[in-house]
Amino acid sequence: MIKYLGSKRLLVPLLLETVRGIAPSGTVVDLFSGTSRVGHALKAAGYRVVANDHNAYAATLARCYVESDLEDMGAAPGLLAELSRLPGSPGYFTETFCRESRFFQPKNGERVDAIREAIRALSVPPGLEAVLLVSLMEAADRVDSTTGVQMAYLKQWAPRSYNDLELRMPAVLPRAASGKGAAHQADAVTLAGTLEADVLYLDPPYNQHSYLGNYHAWESLVTWDKPAVYGIACKRMDVRERGSAFNRRRTAFDALAKIVRTTPARALVVSFSNEGYIDRDAMTALLAERGEVEVITRDFKRYVGAQIGVHNPAGKRVGVVSHLRNEEHVFVVRG
Repeated sequence: MIKYLGSKRLLVPLLLETVRGIAPSGTVVDLFSGTSRVGHALKAAGYRVVANDHNAYAATLARCYVESDLEDMGAAPGLLAELSRLPGSPGYFTETFCRESRFFQPKNGERVDAIREAIRALSVPPGLEAVLLVSLMEAADRVDSTTGVQMAYLKQWAPRSYNDLELRMPAVLPRAASGKGAAHQADAVTLAGTLEADVLYLDPPYNQHSYLGNYHAWESLVTWDKPAVYGIACKRMDVRERGSAFNRRRTAFDALAKIVRTTPARALVVSFSNEGYIDRDAMTALLAERGEVEVITRDFKRYVGAQIGVHNPAGKRVGVVSHLRNEEHVFVVRG
């Protein structure tokens, strides 16, 4: 799966254990699905997973890893082999992310352009299209030149950027024992009250950092709308407009409170960082409206970009690292 700020890779075993302790089977809603790493793990454990994210790239990941089933992917390997044979053809992606900026080497940007145009021309079901798009997204992620976010690119090319782009079949799972999953692209606050579940898993944005701003190249790759861009990082213009209530201190708590108070889910599991806008005491008090709250805390190293300090657009270091580790709280309300 793609490199991702806030990824729950190290927390997945604890989350699975926690969900199993609440419900050994059934439906889990992942309302802020991101890369779908958690949803994928829950599906592998037999749960029916309903995923949601308001960004197109994340909804596509969910359509691949949660909604799509391996039983329906017979055509995928052959199509990926055909797409892999296409020669590069420079276009929007190459111009924007290889020449105007330096996220990818031009040789790989040209292949992204060619493959993405070919996928757009195909007439395939949405699930299969999502698998092809995720294969391309993950292939590009393996040859990028960033610290893991697309707020900026490295001053010198990353060694991996010299590798050739390679399409691989994503790890699509068979249908879960508890039933077929689903993927939504909707506002989490609006959707929360409409989804029945045994467990609602919440991993909302913690602070001011927008996932759209951090992964804008993936949004453009998936939507293929070739938008106007701004700044050194060539961000989509709508990064300035598509804000989230969870990225603003004054609105984050109320948005989360509406979800907690309206969800029909029997139990809640909430993952939240100590670096977030809502502190442990406030989160505990909110969740206590639904029942007794258990809090499990784990200590983790911060992501690599936070470990190397603050640099200006010229690459000069202008800030220092405040701390190297953070705490992740898992709040559990069994209902």
